Amino acid sequence: MSASLQKGLSVLMEVIDAPVASFFSSCVHCGLCAEACLFYTETGDPKYTPIYKLEPLRRVYQQEYTLTGRLAKMLGLSKPVTDQELEIWQPLVYDSCTLCGRCSMACPVGNDIVYMVRRLREGMAVAGHAPDGLVDASRRSLETGSPMGVRLPALMAQIKHVQADTGIEIPLDVTGAEYMVLMSSMEIINFPEYLGAVSKIMKQAGKSWTLCSEAFEATNSGVQIGVSDIAKVLVGRIVDGAEKLRVKTVISPECGHAYTALRWDGPNLIGRPYTFDVLHILEVLDIFRLEGLLKTSGFEDAQLTFHDPCQLVRRGGVLDQPRNLLKMVASNYVETRDSGKMNWCCGGGGGVSTIDEAEALRFAAFRVKKAQLEETGAKTLVTACANCRIVLEEALEHYQMKIDVIGLTELLAQHID
Repeated sequence: MSASLQKGLSVLMEVIDAPVASFFSSCVHCGLCAEACLFYTETGDPKYTPIYKLEPLRRVYQQEYTLTGRLAKMLGLSKPVTDQELEIWQPLVYDSCTLCGRCSMACPVGNDIVYMVRRLREGMAVAGHAPDGLVDASRRSLETGSPMGVRLPALMAQIKHVQADTGIEIPLDVTGAEYMVLMSSMEIINFPEYLGAVSKIMKQAGKSWTLCSEAFEATNSGVQIGVSDIAKVLVGRIVDGAEKLRVKTVISPECGHAYTALRWDGPNLIGRPYTFDVLHILEVLDIFRLEGLLKTSGFEDAQLTFHDPCQLVRRGGVLDQPRNLLKMVASNYVETRDSGKMNWCCGGGGGVSTIDEAEALRFAAFRVKKAQLEETGAKTLVTACANCRIVLEEALEHYQMKIDVIGLTELLAQHID
């Protein structure tokens, strides 16, 4: 047995906690999780059944923590988990799982399959069976602070462009500001209009805010690859920056996993409560709406629909806020089938969009989203996650669908009074 495999198996034994044990013992093998997974429904291949993707973890659980499993292991009746098996399972654990949580919602006994997949990824990564794309993104995050290698000079260049376009100063490293705004690398590089939108809205609302030169990146590749130690370091940088500037609230950008990592996982990762609040940008905007601080004029005439980012809506509970905000600017809004908590994933979350080998499978899985969009007849697709936006645009181009994609924050800013 190789040293990396031994270390990986040790990690798997460590991450099997009470929830994982209870989930495995309570699984009734009904198969409903398969019907909730877009990789299964769009391929029909049983290997993409969510609970099947957990087979290596299940076997470690049985062999180490159940009486019958221990006996079977001693008698040689239960085969050990091998390097070759983990190599085969890598596409199932990474390429074909976006951690969207739809399978967990469908489970009749309430098993959180996403929780278990993340635990399995812990061992897979340590054993050397994480995809190269995620490994590289995690390395860049640790070395540069960004999974795309975006450094402060790149952000400063975009700040300069946004200030020139909007005439609004972008505050940096302001101590005592009410809000510290985070961005994802995709927004810095691909969608700098997001920063311009935030600056316009903050100016209208009369709120003090700032970017932090030491902690501007929100994306957490540690959550995606499944290494808690990496996730802890990345969250810790944001916490250090927020506490140094003594801000009241940190705003997660239009990025689903960044929101999950910072708001829900973060305190457990660093081992203590925050000294500040964490809100998604849509939560902040909806508060502004309620307080009468967000004022818009005019409506979008074109028919549009909304893509619910999985981590934001299904896993994070930010369901009503985007719809409240859309009502302010959309006169011809239509919901997709299975919208809201049971919406279908874009197909690229959980790090899948960084895995080149998963592209063909991702496009195949997008067929369910394609059908959703075609049913609405919408010509504009609004979302609130930069990763979703990139994945949606690529898939729409692949299928030659003439649908524009825009972020909700940007759409609102276009209607600022």
